[in-house]
Amino acid sequence: MKPGPHLPGSHAIAVPLLDVVQGNQPLRHEILEAIARVVDSGRFLHGPDCRQLEAAVADRCQVPHAVSCASGSDALLLAMMALGIGAGDEVIVPSFTFFATASCVWRVGAQPVFVDIDPVSFNLDPQLVDAAITRATRAIIPVHLFGQCATMDALNSIARRHELYVVEDAAQSIGARYRQRPAGAWGHVGCFSFYPTKNLGGMGDGGMLTTNDEALANRLRLYAAHGMEPRYYHQVVGINSRLDTIQAAVLNVKLRQLDAWNSARARNAARYDNLFVEAGLDDIVTLPKTTAQHTHVWNQYTIRVPEGRRDGLRAYLAKATIGTEVYYPVPLHLQECFASLGYQVGSLPETERAANEVLSLPIYPELTEAQQATVVQQIGRYYASALRHAA
Repeated sequence: MKPGPHLPGSHAIAVPLLDVVQGNQPLRHEILEAIARVVDSGRFLHGPDCRQLEAAVADRCQVPHAVSCASGSDALLLAMMALGIGAGDEVIVPSFTFFATASCVWRVGAQPVFVDIDPVSFNLDPQLVDAAITRATRAIIPVHLFGQCATMDALNSIARRHELYVVEDAAQSIGARYRQRPAGAWGHVGCFSFYPTKNLGGMGDGGMLTTNDEALANRLRLYAAHGMEPRYYHQVVGINSRLDTIQAAVLNVKLRQLDAWNSARARNAARYDNLFVEAGLDDIVTLPKTTAQHTHVWNQYTIRVPEGRRDGLRAYLAKATIGTEVYYPVPLHLQECFASLGYQVGSLPETERAANEVLSLPIYPELTEAQQATVVQQIGRYYASALRHAA
């Protein structure tokens, strides 16, 4: 391990995990003007900003249809409902993901079938997906975790062979691509989140669904509006899931910056890589990897910290006022609410190993070179201290 990058006084630099205020600040006037227009119009639901955002997201995802909704979690639930997934059905999902990926399956009465991940990408392992398919399987929900698409060509091939639906959980990956095809364009439905900390984040909850299928788009809209068409006539039992016009107005302003923000995240990821290599830390922690086939948008920069040192390193960084997060400390197959499914420790070894090793570092677009150097320097200091104590 080489000495970390030297920055005079760098120990005093605070590095928050996230800084949405700093990200929004340059757009503050434009955002407030957009909100004021909505306030003056009185069209707080289904206003023109909602249709504008749907059209813009559909264009970005290279699909003809986008349907706005209240959250990324609702997007996943609406996809299950519109596809007719229900009791007696199985849906293959990763366990190393946010809760909503599996809860949407459970809520419609179907059974989530947890499958292990590829240890490099953290995404579903297609070979294991193929092996998990039964006569009851109806769909696969690949998650484009941390900003990198799953291997969708392989997963789609499996789905076609078994006549399964594919629902992309692209909550962390707007703007990501695999083989030059955007996230949200691969499956029967793509699901996006506009939670404030996402690459494209609103000022509250919000979500979007994308699809190539007009009939399916209409069903998604129907289920998002209480199953009501026309007004007060209910064809199905839907839910109330609307993206309000103020959120859409904010997102329309911010969407114009998305490419620049994603590029900044990519530059920050490359800088981290270089700093870790220069400090000789790349043989101690495992750096995230991507391929030439992927356009990674770096919602998270997630390292692996082996040998049981992750929590100690995280505590050390917290004392140095450096923010980190563990996505995700308890895999879904080991969550109490899914105990009835019968999974045990050891059921998904790569998922469980990842849950014990991953640590996400600050990666937001406004992160400075000095802040990144501080992060790497402090990680180097932690390991230097650990080596001294071991000696």
